[in-house]
Formats: sequence, C-alpha cells, structure tokens
Amino acid sequence: MGSMVGLITARGGSKGIPRKNIASLAGKPLIAWTIKAAQESRALDRIIVSTDDPEIADVAREWGADVPFMRPPELAADDSPHHGVVIHAIRWLESQPAPPPDYIMLLQPTSPLRKAEDIDAAAAIAAEKDADAVISVCPTHDHPYISKRIADDGRLLNFVEPPKGYLPRQALPPVYALNGAIYLVRREVMLASEDWNTPRTFAYVMPPERSVDIDSPWDLHLVDVILRDLNGFTSN
Repeated sequence: MGSMVGLITARGGSKGIPRKNIASLAGKPLIAWTIKAAQESRALDRIIVSTDDPEIADVAREWGADVPFMRPPELAADDSPHHGVVIHAIRWLESQPAPPPDYIMLLQPTSPLRKAEDIDAAAAIAAEKDADAVISVCPTHDHPYISKRIADDGRLLNFVEPPKGYLPRQALPPVYALNGAIYLVRREVMLASEDWNTPRTFAYVMPPERSVDIDSPWDLHLVDVILRDLNGFTSN
C-alpha cells in the first residue's frame, strides 16, 4: 500500500489538564503510551512528533520518538484545526531528500489505550479498500434517537425525530462515534481536500475499552486505574 508515517501531535497548551501530553499516567508520560504503540506497530515506516513545546519534544525523544521540527505557534492554539498540523508535517516531509510517505496516520496522545494492533488493522483496511482515509470509531450508547435537547423555555425536546412507534434499545440501528484514536489519510488527499472525509473514507471499529479519549482530570484518573490494572501494579 506504500509508505506510512505515524504523526503524533502534542501541543504544549492544555486548559483541562495542565501539561496534559506529558502528565504522569501509570508511571509514564501520557505521550509515551502512544509512542510505544506506534513503535510496536508493523505498519509505520517512521514515527514523528509534531509539537511546539521544547519539554514535550525532549520527553518524546527520551521515549524513542523523532522530533525533526518544531510546530509554529499559530498551529498550536486551542482552535488550531488538526488538518493544518498534518499539512505542515507533510510539507516538511516533502522538503526532505527522501520520498514523502503515501499515507499519514495521525495519532493523538489522548488515546493511550490504543494498541499497535489497532494501528495495523486500520492500515490493513486502507490497503484492502484502497481507501482515501480510515478513521477509528467505537459503538456508542448515546443514540441520537434517544438524545434530547432543552429549549430556551426549559422544555425537553427530541434532538433528532425518531421513527414513529416505540423502539427498544436492542432494535435501534447501530451508531458509532469518532473516538479520536486514529486518523489515517492518503497524503495527496489531505493536500487536495484538507479533510479526512471523502467518499472513500472507511471506518475502523475499536472496542469501547480502548476508546477512552482523555479530556479531563477524571478521564486521566480512570485510565490510570485501567493501565495500572492491565500492567499489574497499583502503586507509584
């Protein structure tokens, strides 16, 4: 299917958890769990970290990742779109003597339960389907047919109008949510469309137990407990 670079994105600023990407998680910096999964993958030809933060860069290098450039500040704001970060990395790769990769796989450190087998499985889907992109999702219990919204006057309303008649949960059509773990895209597609979503974007379904996206201190605590349990230790 061609060459593939794993791009780990880790900016320095974080409002929910200060210094989130290097926060301690089960004895390792948060970013180390994603670096480890990428290193164990068979699909990635190279692993690079895109960051604006020198401390994160040092930590990433300590755990074996390559940090060949620093991300400009304008691509490290709270509202900086991820596609701009990916395109910046692609442009850097294209400026190097080696041929640029055919695919880029964006791996966010906030998905530390993602495994090497998930990375390899997403890459296999891209090869089998000749996909423009592959995005990881997980089943969600928050079905739009039973989700609600609250009107300005406090009335409870349907978020989406469900079909007429009662539908038990077991009969609801399956629904999936982006879990943030894997965004795989063909390099030329990202440059042309600045998006992962094309008519040839395919899903990689991950189980909920590997789909936690760390966004709050509570998420960090829960995943710390999970990883300590999985790795057989309970104390610092």
